[in-house]
Amino acid sequence: MNQIETPVKRKSPVWSSPFVIQLLIIMLLVEFVKGALIVSILPVYMGTVLGLSAYAIGWSLALLYIGDNAFRSPLGWLIERIGYRQTMLFGIILTFVAVLIVTFMHHAGWLIFACLLLGVGTSPLWPCVITGATAGGESSGTVMSVVYMSWLIGIGSGPIVINFFIAHTYTRAFRILIGAMTIAVIVTLLLPGRKQSRAMESASADTEDAGTGGGIDGKVTAGREPLYSRAVEYVNRLRRSLHVSRLLYPAMFAQNFALGLLTPILSLYARTVLHLSPQQYSYFLVAGGAVTALGLIPVGKAVDRWGTRWLLHIGFLLAAVSLPLLGMTRYLPAVLVIVAIVGIGYACIIPAWNAFIAEQIPKTERGAVWGFFLTIEGTGMVLGSIMSGRLWDSFGPHMPFQLSGIVMVVLFVLHLFITKRQRVMVR
Repeated sequence: MNQIETPVKRKSPVWSSPFVIQLLIIMLLVEFVKGALIVSILPVYMGTVLGLSAYAIGWSLALLYIGDNAFRSPLGWLIERIGYRQTMLFGIILTFVAVLIVTFMHHAGWLIFACLLLGVGTSPLWPCVITGATAGGESSGTVMSVVYMSWLIGIGSGPIVINFFIAHTYTRAFRILIGAMTIAVIVTLLLPGRKQSRAMESASADTEDAGTGGGIDGKVTAGREPLYSRAVEYVNRLRRSLHVSRLLYPAMFAQNFALGLLTPILSLYARTVLHLSPQQYSYFLVAGGAVTALGLIPVGKAVDRWGTRWLLHIGFLLAAVSLPLLGMTRYLPAVLVIVAIVGIGYACIIPAWNAFIAEQIPKTERGAVWGFFLTIEGTGMVLGSIMSGRLWDSFGPHMPFQLSGIVMVVLFVLHLFITKRQRVMVR
């Protein structure tokens, strides 16, 4: 007699849950504001209105990344102790204050302070989003593609949209930013609090490490120990749980160092070297951003099917060739083509690189390890931003692009050695 098979209910991906959707909405809104400020508003305003040098602008934006990175690791640790809502709300309020300072204060000192405050305010964003999106052990290329799609839409649409509102006055642009932050505060208040976060983490730990005793309950019991003892034990436990190649750390640094070299000077390059209007600059951002965004999901699925190795090789090489060309080309149609090639390169790099990093994350202490790894990457962004302005002032506008391309070659070589070692260990 044939048995009737009960249909198996497919498990919905974790990133489609209301909680993760809330995190992605917050990321999109905050990155929209951040992208508008650091790409379209602050560099041009500081350079053309306040008359600051590219080096000074680079240092101002470096303070933003310093504030971001100094707090990523501790706030990643706090996610599992005080919950998503409290951790994220701390950052959202500081980000909102930074926007208000930029809106109503016009002295260079206040703007530099706002950069630092913006960095501290955005520091909980990535640990919260990636920890939530990879709950239950999901850290595939598709998951990372969804996370980075939200990031890219926000960081890309911010300068693109704002460029259409700053031709004559910044008033309407600032109203848009304030409105976006207001929505972000409302969504943040809907995130799970301390008890709900602990329940989520405990359920995740039960799924991943049944019987290992590595969940939240163990951490709560340890809370009776002195703070210093808990910190030492925590660092030791973190060190024991990490089994990665030492080359991974300089690779993570280099990946964001190459990006940091370009962030402070892209707007200056577009406005003062290519002589683009804000609207024309938006079109060029769309050329690169749209290609990258459209490629994220297909590349993420390719990562799940074939792995990260060859996609990263292709992405690093495309970026290594196209970035120096971008700094040397003045013919606008050619620039548009090169920008699209850069977009293809980063479409390969973004989901593959972060899926590759996620594979190195232990199943326990995800928030803290992600915070630690993101701090290493962000340190590269800080030093890249500082060096970018100095290179521009000393050697010309092309030099940050040249060095960024060289760093991509170094990153390609580092990745070759890392993957070669991993294949040998598997055998």
